[in-house]
Amino acid sequence: MNDAVGAEVLLEATEVIKAFGGHRAVDGITFTLTRGSITGLIGPNGAGKTTLFNCLAGAMQPSGGRIRLDGRDITGAPPQRIFAAGMARTFQIPRPFPAMSVLENVMLAPRGQLGERFWANWLPGGAVAAQERRTRDAALHWLDFVGLTKLAGEPARVLSGGQRKLLELARAMVGEPRLVLLDEPGAGVNPALLELIVERIAALNRQGVSFLVIEHNMDLVASLCRPVLVMAQGRLLTQGDPEAVLRDPRVVEAYLGDAAVGEAA
Repeated sequence: MNDAVGAEVLLEATEVIKAFGGHRAVDGITFTLTRGSITGLIGPNGAGKTTLFNCLAGAMQPSGGRIRLDGRDITGAPPQRIFAAGMARTFQIPRPFPAMSVLENVMLAPRGQLGERFWANWLPGGAVAAQERRTRDAALHWLDFVGLTKLAGEPARVLSGGQRKLLELARAMVGEPRLVLLDEPGAGVNPALLELIVERIAALNRQGVSFLVIEHNMDLVASLCRPVLVMAQGRLLTQGDPEAVLRDPRVVEAYLGDAAVGEAA
């Protein structure tokens, strides 16, 4: 992808750097993400994938470079501002509030809810309650979308690992993002739930949601992601269709030390 398709670009990262002392975990990464795509991000352990995610989503301040979402500079912005701008993210290891209900966990996601503000008692009558109803309705919609409606009233601690991944997806979607960063949606998920997760991602994509996906399951990457970006030692090694990328000798070499590309961690 390049500037010739600038009208299609949703996310643009230019020479993004994240340094820890003298070590660059992300070392001058440049790429664009096209609106409507499901883009894969792969690489061996220590490649810098999650650190790049943290820079994109505002969990870490980049040491250098620029990040733009829909043409808007979000470099170094706090997570809540980036969420409000239309980018959500999930985590490799979901950590819901275990004692709260599944529904309450999803309702927490939207930022800037009126009831959270100290001056809420001075708002026109019913404004806070009306917003809470809308948030509840949206949360129920997305729980139904991911197949967790029957567990809405249960404490989140009862969820399996795969169900927690689905809860993460519902939490992300309640904010109506244009772009979702998924950190290993297939990790530790049984085959039946993995199939559901993949189908739900594809369904959201058909509705216009774009994705950037860190994933180590190469079958999932090959079936779902176009294009694929490959990171190694903090740098962008190559990018392209998964079939070509996974045959690239540089990619195979980058994964040496793991059992094989198909089992890379």
